[in-house]
Formats: sequence, structure tokens, C-alpha cells
Amino acid sequence: MNFLDELKKQLPSKAEVTEIQLEGPKIVIYTKNPDFFSENSHFVKETVDKYKKRVEIRAHPEILLKQELAMKVIKEMIPKEAEIENIVFLTELSRVVIEAKKPGLVIGKNGKTLHELKKLIKWTPRVERAPVIHSQITDVIRKVLYNGVAERKKFLEQLGKKLPLKITGPKSSDDNKWIRVTSLGGFREIGRSSIFVQTPESRVLIDCGANVAIDGPNAYPYLNAPEFNLNDLDAVCITHAHLDHTGFLPYLFKYGYKGPVYCTAPTRDLMALLQLDYLDIAQREGKKVPYSKRDIEDVIKHTITLDWGEVTDITNDMRLTLYNSGHILGSSQVHLHIGEGLHNLIYTGDLKTSNTNLFQGATSEFMRLETLIIEATYGGKNDIQPPLKDAELHLISKIKETMARNGKTLIPVLAVGRAQEVMVVLEKYHKEKKLEDINVYLDGMIWDATAIHTAYPECLSNRLRQRIFHEDDNPFLSEIFTRIGSQTERQQLIESKEPAVILATSGMLAGGPSVEYFRNLAEDKKNQLLFVSYQGEGTLGGRIQRGKRTVTVENEKGKTEALEIKMGVETIEGFSGHSDRNGLMNFVGKLRPKPDKVLVCHGESNKCIDLASSIYKTYGIDTYAPKNLETIRLR
Repeated sequence: MNFLDELKKQLPSKAEVTEIQLEGPKIVIYTKNPDFFSENSHFVKETVDKYKKRVEIRAHPEILLKQELAMKVIKEMIPKEAEIENIVFLTELSRVVIEAKKPGLVIGKNGKTLHELKKLIKWTPRVERAPVIHSQITDVIRKVLYNGVAERKKFLEQLGKKLPLKITGPKSSDDNKWIRVTSLGGFREIGRSSIFVQTPESRVLIDCGANVAIDGPNAYPYLNAPEFNLNDLDAVCITHAHLDHTGFLPYLFKYGYKGPVYCTAPTRDLMALLQLDYLDIAQREGKKVPYSKRDIEDVIKHTITLDWGEVTDITNDMRLTLYNSGHILGSSQVHLHIGEGLHNLIYTGDLKTSNTNLFQGATSEFMRLETLIIEATYGGKNDIQPPLKDAELHLISKIKETMARNGKTLIPVLAVGRAQEVMVVLEKYHKEKKLEDINVYLDGMIWDATAIHTAYPECLSNRLRQRIFHEDDNPFLSEIFTRIGSQTERQQLIESKEPAVILATSGMLAGGPSVEYFRNLAEDKKNQLLFVSYQGEGTLGGRIQRGKRTVTVENEKGKTEALEIKMGVETIEGFSGHSDRNGLMNFVGKLRPKPDKVLVCHGESNKCIDLASSIYKTYGIDTYAPKNLETIRLR
């Protein structure tokens, strides 16, 4: 008798259980009497305690209220003020998804409305926050999930059979256990981040990025490494959505991977947005990308989203927990608990330890920690950023100067993170009447990325959550922001005689509308170019930032032309989503518990080495800066 049959036998007959299944890391119980479990919650708790898996109770399809009647009940029970945008019935899961702009009004005080609704319609209601800014990408993602629910359910059932069943008992021996970490990309460099973690039982990949600033094989992780075999891969964990951490992920699915991808819900949405845009730009520019839109949809279908702090088994001997990393929306540190207390590994991903306008700083306290893998983007001894307040004042000052001479300020930004940080700053100073009569135009993916931010306000800073939830004041809806949605609107803005602030992608002037604005504005000394993001070596933005005043760009006919830069050029330090040298060192110092070993990655070679050396000298921790393709045995 397997444990599912055993569990079914243990439940009383009045529970009217019809079927018990495993779906991924949880147990699903179908019943004709869901009220029994509501009134006797100790049965669920005992099951969770015994089998170390989450439990979901679903109504047997036969007792579900017909969809038309259920729809009527939902609309009658939920107040109009909740602003329901969509109601979707997922028959395979006995679930109804209610998308609303104000989900709190759907849930009701202490969940009362939702509980009463479930009792009446028998469907399990799941409430999703609808973005207050409409996003086509959110529509695409939810459509993929809803239309592919049968396929996804089958995938989760198959995964459930592979994941371990942990019943409390004697601890197994760890004498023959080993743990290895192989650097497949992003070590002593920035771009194509990928870390491979192996044990005798498990093969897990953390991140699978691409260096979008270059072409050729060096743009992608070393998946041809002897240690790595795609057919043996058990799971992928994603720290955050930026392409240098996710840009090669769809490739895995193109070549046969059918396993799970673990990340937060905002990361799932944002990485789909960035991957689809990457594909679109490459196709327009005639570049080859080794995957298709269908592969990106496969990523969405196979993604299992987790909240920060939620613990889940991902292999026979690995348990995953995600923690806030403070970098962008939904960005996470990956914590792997390996074996039954054998070893604990944390990879910070991209790290911001201090609070910003957008996010709370990274978590630094964990239950257990033996090995830390930390980024070093600004790990050099001279990489000291000014306080955020100084950066804000510098930005506002430059914008005011440009407005005074009736010029345009171009700010190339990363669509995810940096754009929203600058938007919040501009809205704040406008609201305080320190930046009046300003018009801010958003071009590229910024609008869609911002819409996704409005769908997950719970991941924003304490102050923003307060404004959005309790003051009904969303800074992203400010009247100062205007979307540029077409080539015609873009050209009208360029030709306009009015001063303006333009936020446009890409952040390194490596393509996208920011290059077009630059090409049209660069030769007028009234205008200003402000860099607020890291400018990679070899990119157009990098060359300009390092002093080039004559550059070559493609014109509208696709021909290369020389361009003399007469507009002002300035770098505003302090807005980075990465911690500077002091922030990284302080993070290691305040980590609880203190790690036994530190590996340094995601930085130029000299910065990785410098940070590793300083951590060792300051804290006495065994520290190393591996190169790509090195394998380190942790145990």
C-alpha cells in the first residue's frame, strides 16, 4: 500500500474523500464534503506534520455549482468597489480565479467573504491582483496558464511522484554524501550567470542567463561542461528576471527539459516580458536567438511560484527557500538546505542591502548557513556609491538645468527596476512641488514592466505599500507620466519644442528606442544624457560614459553614420540595484549565522578577487573567486 492509499484509509468516511493525488510539492485531496475539512482543520495539520508536504483540499467535480450560477453568486457577493476584471473557471483544479484591482475586498475581513463564497459555490476561489495599469504581457502569461491548465496539472502530477516523501524517523547517515558547485557562467565576469549544484542524488541549476551585449557562444553559459547533462537536470531556481540571469532559460526547454522552474510570481512575469522582448529585438535586427516564443511559453507552464520564506522540497535531498535580495521586483536569494542538515548554501543573486524608494533591503538572517555565494558587481575597493538622497538631488538638479534651457533629458534605463526607481523619485519631488511642470515620457518595455509592479505591491517598500494599500495613492498613476506607444508618438516627442524627461530602454544604449532618441538629440547642446545604470564594456553607453564624443550609430535606413555628441553627458551614481563595496562587506559582517566559506561571482575579475581578499582579511572566512568552469567541493 502506498502512502496515498494509507492516508485515504486513515481519513474518516464522513470526509467523503474520492481521490488523493500528488501535485508537485503538495498533496491534493478531492472530497464531496469540503466542509468537513473546514470544520476539522486538525486533519490537514496532522497530514502536513507527518508527510512534510503542503495540503490542498478540492471539491469533487460532481458537487461544483454550475459555472453560470457560480458566476452569478460571485458577482452578487463581491462588492463592485473590488473592481473585478476577470473570472476564470479551471475545472481540472476545481478552482475559480477572480482577478480584481482591490483583492482585499474580495477576500473580506479575516477571509470571511472568501470562506462564505467557497461554501456556497464549492469551487476553490483564488484571488489575483489585476494590474491597475493594463499590461499585455500579464494577459499573455495568465492566458498561457489558464489555457494550459490540463498540461500543467499533468506536469505537476509527474513531478509529485519524483519528489521525496519525508516521514519523521531516524536520521540517515551522511557519511557518503558530497556536494559540488560548478561555475557555468558569470564568474569573474558580468553576464550569463549560471551555477550548477550537484549531490549524489540531485542536479540543480541556479539561473541560466545570457550576455545580451555580445554575440556568439561566449554569450551563453557553458552547458557543454562535462558535469552538466540536461537529461539529468532535476530543477532550475531563478533569482530574478534580468536577462543575464534568465536569458538562456528557454533554451533548456527547446532541447528537452521538462522539469520545474522555481521563482517568485513577479519574477515569472518579468522574465517572460524580458525574454519575449529579447526575442522580438533579435528578430528585428536579424540576429539568431536559440529558442522561440513557444519555448518561453513552456517556461511559464513549468514555473512553480513561491513566496519569500516559503519552504519546498525540490529534489530528494534539497529543500528550497527564497529570501528577498532587494534588487528588483520579486528578486530573491536562493537558500538550499541539502540533506537532513548536511549543508546550507545561499546564493545572493544580485544584491541590494539598503532600503530604496522601491524595495526593502536584502534579508541577512537565516536559520542555517555554511556556504555563501555573493555577487561583486561593485566589489572593488573604489566602488563606493553616494547616499540615495544625494543621488536624488543630483538627478533633480540636472533635470532642472536642462528644463531651464528648454532641452530634453534622456535617461536610458533598465525597463525593470531602475525605470521604476527613477519614476518614484520624479513623482515624489513633483508631489512635494520641488519639480513642477514636468512631463515624463516612458518608452520601450517600461510601461508593461511598471504594470507588473502594480500587480505585486506587497513586494514593494513599506512606504509604497502604505501609500497604495492605505492611502489609495499609487505613484505609478501620476499625471506626469505619459506612455509613448508608437513610432509616430516617438517622432512627435523628438520634434517637440517643449522640455521633457524621457525614460527609454535599453539602459546601455544597446538597442531599443533609447538609441533612436540619442541619435536625434545628441547634436543639440540644450539636451542632456543622464546615465543611472551600469554601462557595460563595449556597449554604446559604455563608450560614451568613458569619454567618447564621436560615436557611430545606425540611422533610420540601417546605415552606419558618425555622430558628434554635443548634448551634456553625466553619470548619476547611487541609483544602482546593486550594493556597493561597503554594502557587500557589511552584509557579510552582519550575516547570521556566519558562513564557513564564501565564493565570489558576478563582477569583473579584479573586483571579484579584491572582494574575496577583503572578506578573508576582515572576517577570517575561507573565501575564493572561482573562474568559469571551476568545480568546488563544498563537502
